Amino acid sequence: MTRKKIIAANWKMNNMTAETAAFFGAIGDSCKGLNDREVIVTPSFPYLAQAAALAKGRGITIAAQDFHPEENGAFTGEVSLAMLTDLGVRTVLIGHSERRHVMGETHEHIRKKVAFAQKKGFRVIFCIGETLAQRQKGELFAVIDHQLSTAFDGNLTCPPDDMVIAYEPVWAIGTGVNATGAQAQEMHDYIRHFMDKQYGRKDIVILYGGSVKPDNVKELMLMPDIDGALVGGASLKAESFSKLIFWDK
Repeated sequence: MTRKKIIAANWKMNNMTAETAAFFGAIGDSCKGLNDREVIVTPSFPYLAQAAALAKGRGITIAAQDFHPEENGAFTGEVSLAMLTDLGVRTVLIGHSERRHVMGETHEHIRKKVAFAQKKGFRVIFCIGETLAQRQKGELFAVIDHQLSTAFDGNLTCPPDDMVIAYEPVWAIGTGVNATGAQAQEMHDYIRHFMDKQYGRKDIVILYGGSVKPDNVKELMLMPDIDGALVGGASLKAESFSKLIFWDK
């Protein structure tokens, strides 16, 4: 099975109306007709509708950074999958380290999100990764095992293409410190074997995230088990993000 590369932008709490318009204006139709890679942009909630309209027909998928795993109801400040569907959005992030470590999302809550997104037919980009302290203690593989198993054991039912994993070492997110190609490949290889052994999903697409920039993207993308990137800061401007999309050109 040939795994199509995915280059995904996670804008986090950045880019408002003017910046969103400028981004898509600069990207233009450069992603239209791409067959060997997919481009995803993940704006903040208030700009999803604008981004979806600007991305239409341009070969760019719009995804959401989060959602609440209930149909509807008294959940002030939350966004449902039905609302995302209403905007034409069918891909979501789950488990990003900032949701885990800053917002305090538990493994149980993340598992509930994984179940609910699959039930509603969404594609998931599932984020995992260890902290620097965990890596230094030699706990990196145990942490990854736990994050995957607590989310997926008895809870992985979607078609293969609807579950993507993003390995993002917490110590490399927004720090300017990037895992080397060899470090990233080691973990991607480990995740691939884990997913094959536990769930029969050897060909799952696995992205790398953590200070991916134009000057290191090629090294990462040439690794055999790295299928793309989930990018933060370098995705905010079309100029730098385009260099990541077309890393091999």
